[in-house]
Amino acid sequence: MISFDESMKRLYNLEILPKETTRLPLMDSLGFVLAQDIVASYNSPEYPTAAMDGYAIKAADQALKKLKIQAINPAGAVEVPTLIAGKAIKTFTGSLMPQNSDTLIPIEFVEEKDGYILIEKEIEEGFSVREVGENFKKGEVLIEKGSIIDFAEIGVMASLNVTEVEVYEKPKVAIIATGEELLELGEEQTRPTQIRSSNNYTIEALVKKFGGEPLQFGCVGDDIHKLKEVFTIALEQSDIVVSTGGVSVGDFDFVKDIIKEHLGADVIFKGVVIKPGQHIMLAKKNQKIILALPGFAYSSTVTALLYLIPLIYKMQGVEYKHNIINATLLSNYKKKSPKTEFAPCNISLIDGKFFIDFIGKKSGTSAIMTNMLGHTALAITKPDEGDKKMGEEMKVLIYDCNFKKGGANE
Repeated sequence: MISFDESMKRLYNLEILPKETTRLPLMDSLGFVLAQDIVASYNSPEYPTAAMDGYAIKAADQALKKLKIQAINPAGAVEVPTLIAGKAIKTFTGSLMPQNSDTLIPIEFVEEKDGYILIEKEIEEGFSVREVGENFKKGEVLIEKGSIIDFAEIGVMASLNVTEVEVYEKPKVAIIATGEELLELGEEQTRPTQIRSSNNYTIEALVKKFGGEPLQFGCVGDDIHKLKEVFTIALEQSDIVVSTGGVSVGDFDFVKDIIKEHLGADVIFKGVVIKPGQHIMLAKKNQKIILALPGFAYSSTVTALLYLIPLIYKMQGVEYKHNIINATLLSNYKKKSPKTEFAPCNISLIDGKFFIDFIGKKSGTSAIMTNMLGHTALAITKPDEGDKKMGEEMKVLIYDCNFKKGGANE
């Protein structure tokens, strides 16, 4: 077995060509990875613009205390008036600033009376005027290639009149759950040794959430001939094959042999000194990847978070780094093994600092999927670390922004 750090090093060093690119209509690109830089084609704003409702003036004219209202300048006006010295032009949010003006005095700082404004509070020059290029400047790279397209990216591209965008195709991820004891959703239980399969659905949800295209192959029993057939088809139809179960050392754990001997894949590693999930296997066949995960629900989920997500992004030209932060323990933590451990914990953000505890998290095997519910993260301890006491800091992997907030500053 290799260390966790070595396993991640081998994963990141894998030579995998990114998927091909395609052009999509802007609103169809949500969730895809950008395959081009988005560059500003103009300044925004292109001209000095009013940032609020008020009166366009020359700042120096405030000394007069009383200015005649020369004109009204609504947003989107066909023609923008030129300011005459000693006068004011009523100007609205988003309007271009009149030529010769340099300041916008807010409506609430003046009194309008008999066609004049009486200045009750003076302001500095340039107040409430959006400068040319305040939002972005022509030629500026606004969104870099490799960015995941979210609502903000959509908005910025729409403001640039980007109607189509070049993105990487999403990698196809085949998902196989193995085990004679597994029941599909809706399938009737006929004997007490059967259990409901959840791994393949958890993995499918993760694939969708993190930018892949899942191909669900469902549950396959422990018949080696059927397994070979399904793995062969899955590899043909996908970029990544993910299986759960069948990678340990039992008499019916055929997956590891199928990957090596039947598929002829090159093994990157088999076995990592981690808890949970030490029997994980990663292999490569040409430009395709096979990731064999353990069968227990919590174990397969954690290892998918650790290894599958970076692979999905790698196939889209992105190097994914796990979000690991420091958090303070609110309770003691007992180290369970001389391995790199990933323990489910409750995480909270209080007054700008992260805290974790283990209240309600059950001890037992790596089958306890309910430990992932709630405001949960993964507390990390290295092989050479021991027990931790309340008040100490631990490394914590945040796989989502689902943490509980509290405190006066949150």
